[in-house]
Amino acid sequence: MDQGIAADRAARPVAEPVEEALTARVTLDENASVTGWNAGAERLLGYSAAQIVGRSAAGLLAEPVPVEDLRCIEELPRWHGTVSVRHRDGRRLEIRVLAHHRTPETGTREWFLVSALPGKQPQPADEDLVRRSFAQSPSCAQALYDTGLRARWVNEAMERALGLTQDYLLGLRTGEGVDGPVGELAEQGMLRVLETGEPEYQEHFMRAGGETREHAWSVVLSPLRDRTGHVQGVCLTTHDITEQYWARKRLQLIAEAGQRIGTTLDVMRTAQELADVTIPELADFVSVELLTSLDDLHEPVPEGGSAAGPLLLRRAAHQSVTPGIPEAVVGLGDVDGYPEHSAPVESLRSGRASRHEMTDAAIADWGAGDPARTSRVRELGIHSVMTVPLSARGTTLGVAVFYRYRHPEIFQEDDLVLAEELVARAAVCIDNALRYTRERGTAVMLQRSLLPRRLPEQAAVEVASRYLPAGGHAGVGGDWFDVIPLSGARVALIVGDVVGHGIHASATMGRLRTAVRTLADIDLPPDELLTHLDDLVARLSTEQESEQPADRYPEPASEVGATCLYAVYDPISRRCSLARAGHPRPVVVGPEGTVELVDLPAGPLLGLGGLPFEAAEIDLPEGSLLALYTDGLIEGRDRDIDDGLHRLCQLLTRPAPSLDALCDTVLADLLPARPADDVALLLARTRALDASQVATWEIPADPSAVAQTRKDALAQVEAWGLEDTAFVTELVVSELVTNAIRYGEPPIQLRLIHDSTLICEVSDGSNTAPHLRRARTYDEGGRGLLLVAQLTQRWGTRQSARGKTIWTEQTFEPVPPDLF
Repeated sequence: MDQGIAADRAARPVAEPVEEALTARVTLDENASVTGWNAGAERLLGYSAAQIVGRSAAGLLAEPVPVEDLRCIEELPRWHGTVSVRHRDGRRLEIRVLAHHRTPETGTREWFLVSALPGKQPQPADEDLVRRSFAQSPSCAQALYDTGLRARWVNEAMERALGLTQDYLLGLRTGEGVDGPVGELAEQGMLRVLETGEPEYQEHFMRAGGETREHAWSVVLSPLRDRTGHVQGVCLTTHDITEQYWARKRLQLIAEAGQRIGTTLDVMRTAQELADVTIPELADFVSVELLTSLDDLHEPVPEGGSAAGPLLLRRAAHQSVTPGIPEAVVGLGDVDGYPEHSAPVESLRSGRASRHEMTDAAIADWGAGDPARTSRVRELGIHSVMTVPLSARGTTLGVAVFYRYRHPEIFQEDDLVLAEELVARAAVCIDNALRYTRERGTAVMLQRSLLPRRLPEQAAVEVASRYLPAGGHAGVGGDWFDVIPLSGARVALIVGDVVGHGIHASATMGRLRTAVRTLADIDLPPDELLTHLDDLVARLSTEQESEQPADRYPEPASEVGATCLYAVYDPISRRCSLARAGHPRPVVVGPEGTVELVDLPAGPLLGLGGLPFEAAEIDLPEGSLLALYTDGLIEGRDRDIDDGLHRLCQLLTRPAPSLDALCDTVLADLLPARPADDVALLLARTRALDASQVATWEIPADPSAVAQTRKDALAQVEAWGLEDTAFVTELVVSELVTNAIRYGEPPIQLRLIHDSTLICEVSDGSNTAPHLRRARTYDEGGRGLLLVAQLTQRWGTRQSARGKTIWTEQTFEPVPPDLF
């Protein structure tokens, strides 16, 4: 090719139209001295190069240029205008000059001035040149239309675009030469151009004549004016922008996918978002299949499918351009077996995307074993398919399969690249959803295993509870509740909330719940119990900080903290003692229906350390309703906490057939379908022990009083109809009263409580707690408390401000009513 060009140049005559002498070319340095002068400049001004080079260019000017104008020009990269100069013979010439301010290879700035020699007027041959340029221009297709919108001229590119020669197009309107909406839109644009005289830009998508593939076209409609400025026609210029059009569409689809895919952490919904975003821009039907091994979300994600045999895939999502999705032979959520060597399985095995026509062997073999799928392909006319594996973080999750039948073109390589990009984005989102679902499932399982499966039976209160994990992205939190039977027929009610979400919060909740049960077992008052719990939370926070490896970047801070409300209700005195650590105040509904928030000091959050907690005591008549809850019940994104409290108080006064029904009513009214935070609710309706169920004796500190005390206790047991417990009761009363007289301090008191168990309590003014010990063979004492522990169901001790109380519990068979 280069040799041909050289030969052509050699054959040209010397005096060719582009010879240098037809342009005056001058170079000036920064001081305006002439450094270059060609033959064209000599012909223009009459000076030879020898006469002018080295001289100042100012001497050539017919009149001086103002200094202000020169300063404005100095910094310009280019200047053009008319300059008055003197010819050598003294004539004044007005010439048009184009000046370039440039830096050549020498590195010295200079001005390069050019001016065409006068006298080059248009020639008759120029008209023919213009016509040839219009007709043969390969860069764009053009057509000229008169004011009647009739074609007057078309170039060769337009003939190729329409598949028609000029002979068939002249005299036709656009809508006649191009049938359909594209021609009508072009005509409407031409009419607007004729009316307004303003050009108009359009874009159309149509198939060129003689081609099966549709093209994108940019169309510019420009007015053609005569010398007077009147519009005499319209020029239609069009460019094939198919590649740019599809590139823009792909970028738009990728951008849209980034916004629409992964809006939630739900696996199935994320898969459906992938299917929705690809229809109809990329495919006519798409299905998203996930490995069935992902169904067990508590197991690690597998690295791939089975080694051989049909592969089971679950249909996670599908979408179609046709309403009703007639292409689907597998329902959403159903499992289908894909044979070995089928296109989806091959993509899963290899980890590579592929595209096929329906006549390919891989597709034919796949359809041969699936008559239903083959029939659907034949009915719809599906002509091509793509399979793209869903893979994220080195793990294969499934495969997306794309089909075309309404779109006339088969899938191209660019389509495959686009599908891989979209599926890769979706795979990361699906993997995130799977990881979140597994972690949340583990946290929920842990949380539920740590919460009481069944509330213990006790006579002090009737209870009902609800726990609802968060449904949003935050994950499971650390809310908990508990009901702990205490000595003396009392009961402890607890509700707490650990700061944060996830497995860590659930595990911390379990440790705190265990600590509360342990502290409650030694019968600490509410304020003291919270003080011990505060110390524990502070230690947990310190341990977490110390466990951070020194050779790793520090993880985001996740301080251990919690709120808690602890209440103890005594059905004998009908009083309730409460303390709280930064927790919402409990609500009390009286038997007559009055509702109030308990005036209880807030207390600091658990884990702050060094701050005191205060307890309060309130009277709770029999039939009162005590509501304990976490903050997730009363606050939300669209509700203020005060509004939530007000609504909760209203709901608690509503009549309900049971406490369980009331719990359901409260949750249904206050919570959305997917609450943003965990919720724990504990309702307790108080009961009271009748005075006939309690017997109390003040005992003098005299060993001789033990015998009378035994008689009184036996008489009371027989009055209650509990003769079967008489022997053990006599032994327990004798042993505990004797120890109180011998080792304790006055005042000494014996109390028997007839509840679901027979409770025996002996109190004295000493704070010294007894303990079990094993007596040696010849010891005279040390066996009494051991016998008490062996013969009773439970025993223990609790401290009070006035001393201590030793208590025991005996079980007994309920007395049939007909025996009284």
